[in-house]
Amino acid sequence: MKKHLILIALGVLLTVMFVGNAAHFYRLAFVDRLSAMLYDQRLRMTMPGGVDERVVILDINEQSLKEEGRWPWGRDRLAVLMDQLFDHYGIAAVGFDVVFAEPDSSSGLQVLERLAAGELKADNRYQEALTQLKPQLQFDNLFAEKIKNRRVVLGYYFTNQLEQNVSGSLPPAVLKQSLPSARLEKMTGYGGNLPQLQQAAGRAGHFNPRIDSLDGVVRRVPLLLEYQGGYYPALSLAMVQAVLGDAPIRLGYADDKKAGYADLDFLEIGEGAHPLKIPVDEELAALIPYRGKQGSFRYVSIADVLHGRLAVNQLKDKIVLVGTTSPGLMDMRSTPVSEVYAGVEIHANMIGGILDQNLKQQPSYMLGAEVIWLILMGLTLSVLLPWLAPMRAILLSVLGFGLTYGVSWMIWQGADFVLPIANSLVLIVVLFALNMSFGYFVESRTKRQITGLFGQYVPSELVDEMSKNPASVSMQGESREMSILFSDVRGFTSISEGLDPKELSLLMNEFLSPLSRVVYKHRGTIDKYMGDCIMAFWGAPLNDAQHARHAILAGLEMQAKLDELRPQFIARGWPEIKVGVGVNTGQVSVGNMGSDVRVAYTVMGDEVNLASRLEGITKQYGVGFIVGENTRNAANDFVYRELDYVRVKGKDKPIAIYEPLGLIGTVSAATLDELKIFQEMRRCYRKQDWDQAELQLMNLQRLSADTELYKIYAQRVAHFRKQPPDLAWDGVYVFESK
Repeated sequence: MKKHLILIALGVLLTVMFVGNAAHFYRLAFVDRLSAMLYDQRLRMTMPGGVDERVVILDINEQSLKEEGRWPWGRDRLAVLMDQLFDHYGIAAVGFDVVFAEPDSSSGLQVLERLAAGELKADNRYQEALTQLKPQLQFDNLFAEKIKNRRVVLGYYFTNQLEQNVSGSLPPAVLKQSLPSARLEKMTGYGGNLPQLQQAAGRAGHFNPRIDSLDGVVRRVPLLLEYQGGYYPALSLAMVQAVLGDAPIRLGYADDKKAGYADLDFLEIGEGAHPLKIPVDEELAALIPYRGKQGSFRYVSIADVLHGRLAVNQLKDKIVLVGTTSPGLMDMRSTPVSEVYAGVEIHANMIGGILDQNLKQQPSYMLGAEVIWLILMGLTLSVLLPWLAPMRAILLSVLGFGLTYGVSWMIWQGADFVLPIANSLVLIVVLFALNMSFGYFVESRTKRQITGLFGQYVPSELVDEMSKNPASVSMQGESREMSILFSDVRGFTSISEGLDPKELSLLMNEFLSPLSRVVYKHRGTIDKYMGDCIMAFWGAPLNDAQHARHAILAGLEMQAKLDELRPQFIARGWPEIKVGVGVNTGQVSVGNMGSDVRVAYTVMGDEVNLASRLEGITKQYGVGFIVGENTRNAANDFVYRELDYVRVKGKDKPIAIYEPLGLIGTVSAATLDELKIFQEMRRCYRKQDWDQAELQLMNLQRLSADTELYKIYAQRVAHFRKQPPDLAWDGVYVFESK
C-alpha cells in the first residue's frame, strides 16, 4: 500500500509539472521539440500533394542568370517583364519575393549626366540628344510606370535588431488600432523598396518567415507585423488582398467580443456573406499549409516569360510570384517537408491555403483543451498503474497513448484543429516508466539484500548468472557430481591459546577473508566456516563442467596467498599460519537441508567426508594440498605427485592420493626432476625393494633435506626392513585416525 501511495503521489506531481509546461508557465525544450516533430509528421501524412495551378513561380534560376546576366537585372528588363505578364499573358497579379532597395544605375545615365555637366556642357547637340534619351535611360522610372495601376505587390523585410536599420519606403499600414500582447514582437527596422517604386505599386508585403528557435524550421508565417503602431501584411496576405480587389483586412474574435488581442482568433479578407478567414495565433502567425515537397507549384523560367517563349494559357489569370531557386541567391529555408526548400514556394503555399480555406488552426482555447486532457490522462494513469500487473500496465499505457494520438488525429482531420499532444504522450511514457522502474528498483534492492547475505557464500558473478537464468537453479535436494574443498589451520588450538580473543578474531579475519576471495575468484560456493576451517564446493548451485579444475586452482592459490601473508603476520607478532587443503570429487547430495527451524544450502555424502579426511592427513605427509584420485582424473592438465595409496578411517576401499604441484607448463624443471626420483622411489617401495627405495630417498633428501614426506617414507622403509609385510601386501597405508 505504501509503495502504491508513493507512486500515485509521484504521478500526480509529474502531471502537475507537465500541466505547467502546457500552460506556458515555463518551457520544457525537449517536449516542445517533440511537439514540433509530431506536428511535422501529421502534416506530411496529410499533405494533399499534386500541383496547384493557380499560383505560378517565375524562377530566377540558373538558366535565366546564364541568359540574362547576374542579378539584379536592369529595371528596363523588369519593365518589359511587367508588359509581358499583364498585356501578353493576362495574369491576375504578381508579387516580388525580392527587394528593390537601390537605384538602378545600369543604364549609364549618371555617366552621361556628368559629361553633360562637365566637358560637354557647351555641346548643344549632345545636350539635346541626352534630353531625348533621358526618359529611356531612367530605368527606375520605366519600371515604376509599368507597375502603376497594375496588381503588383512588392516585397520587403523587417528587422528587430536593437539599433534601428531603416532603408527604402514602407507601404501604408493595413491596421492602425492597438493590439496589446506580450507575445507580439515589435519590429525596429526594415529594408524597403525605393520610394518611387513603392509609391507606384502602392501594395507591398513582408517576407519574414517565423523561424522556430528550437530547430530552425519554418512552420508559420507572421501575417501581420507591428512597426511603430502600424500593422503590415505578409507578402502572401497582400497578394490575396490584391487578387480580391484590395479587400480590407478585419479582425475576428472567437467570442465575437473585441476584448483585446488575447481573444483574437482569425483575420478576415473580403466582403459579403463569406469572407475568407485566416486563423492566427497569439503572435498573429498562421500555420503554413504545405501542399507537398518543393515543386507543388509550377516553376517557370523568368527568361522564357521575358522572351515570350511560354504559351499564353500557361499564365493566363494566374497568380505569379517572382523568386529564386538559385543557390547563389540564398533564398532557401528548412521546412517540415524538406531541409532545403525555396522561400518563394512558402508564400505560394500560404496563398493557396488562404484561397482554399484549409489552414490548420491552433486557437488559444486549445491550450485549455490540452490541459484538461493532460489532467484527465495523468490522474487516470497515476491512480491505476501502481495497482496493475506489468502486462495490464502496458496495455493501459498503450491504450492511453493510442487514444491521445487518435483524438488529436480526428481533430486534425475533421476540424483542422491542432491539438498539442506532446505533453500528454511524454507524460504517459514517463508514468509507465516510473511504475515499471520503481518495481524494478524495489526488486533490485531486494536482490541486493539477498546478495548481501548470500554473497558471503556465493560469488556475485554466480548470483548475476542465477538471476539471468533462474530456471537453471534449483534449491531442491538432488544428486550431482561436484568437487568439495576443506581447508584448516594446522595447530590452531595452540595458536588460539597464545592470543587474546580480540587478536584471535582479527587474525582469523585477516586470513579467512583473502582465502574466501580466492574461492570466489574460481567460481566456488562457500558452504560454511567452522572455526578456522573453510568448507567450499564447486558445481552448485550452477552447473560447472570444470568444477574439479576450479577447485584445484583455488587450493593452489590458497597456498600461494598464505605465502604472501606470512611475512605480514610475523611483522605483527602473530604466529606463522599453515593451512592444509583437501579436495575430493564425486556424487553428493546438494540442496536445502535442515529442519523446520533452520535450513541451509549445503552438500552431504561420503565424498564430502572423504574431502575432509584428505585435508586432515595433509599434516601426516607434510604437504599443504591433497586431492583424491577422482579429482586427479577429472582435471588432467596439472602436474601431480602421487603421495600414497591409503585407506582412510571410515572407508573400506583404498584410494590413491595426490599432491597438485601446478598446471602443466608452469612447474620448474628442478621440481619435475625431483618428481621423477620420487616416482621411482614409490615404484621400488611398492615392489618391497627396500634397498633401492632407500637409495632414492637418500637422493631426495639431499635435494630437500627438510621434507617431511621423505622422512615418513624413510621411517616406513626402516620399519618394513624389520617387519616385512605379507607377500600379498598392496602398498596400502591404513589411517586409524581422522
